[in-house]
Amino acid sequence: MARVALNKPERIDDPIIREIFSWVTDMEGAVPNHFYVELNCPELLKAKLGTTKVLWQLGELSMAEIQHVGIAVSKANGCPYCTAAFCTILNYGLRTDEAYTRQFLAEGTAAITDPRLKTIVEFALQVNLSPQDVTEADIAHLREIGLTDAGVVQLIHLVSDFASYNRLNLALKTDYDYRDLWRQVGFDWQPQPGEPAGDNTRGVR
Repeated sequence: MARVALNKPERIDDPIIREIFSWVTDMEGAVPNHFYVELNCPELLKAKLGTTKVLWQLGELSMAEIQHVGIAVSKANGCPYCTAAFCTILNYGLRTDEAYTRQFLAEGTAAITDPRLKTIVEFALQVNLSPQDVTEADIAHLREIGLTDAGVVQLIHLVSDFASYNRLNLALKTDYDYRDLWRQVGFDWQPQPGEPAGDNTRGVR
């Protein structure tokens, strides 16, 4: 059970939050519990999601590349909630094949055949694990696949953005409301007696 209130108002009057909720419903099939946790601080929610929107929509990486980074970083950080969220966006929101999404979740970069995407995800995992060990060669590889300085900065900020959501949902134990499939594949999760299941109809077309 979440350690803070899940604020689920009957109506949303703020147009910015309405827009956020409309977008996430399109991408994930419903508004997830994470956003209701964030509503405990609505002004921060708007500012934080505004930054995320810039990172996702105005940079050099495609939305699919961004979701691969989100899945990889969230799994590396041990966050089943965020991992499932970004699997849902990749599979449901972006209509990526479920079998491929499952394979990537299970195998990581070994499942990637596209050189650009593999370089992006490998670099993101390096930044997440030990940013101080990033080398000039690592940056050169990003340039070879077409990223400019702006794209490099975007990618590093994406890693930080995803990790911040990981920390929030792990620390506050946000109630899991995604398909159990994603935590089973990514984290070998099996239901325990009395443990609530996820929403196994959500994010299914």
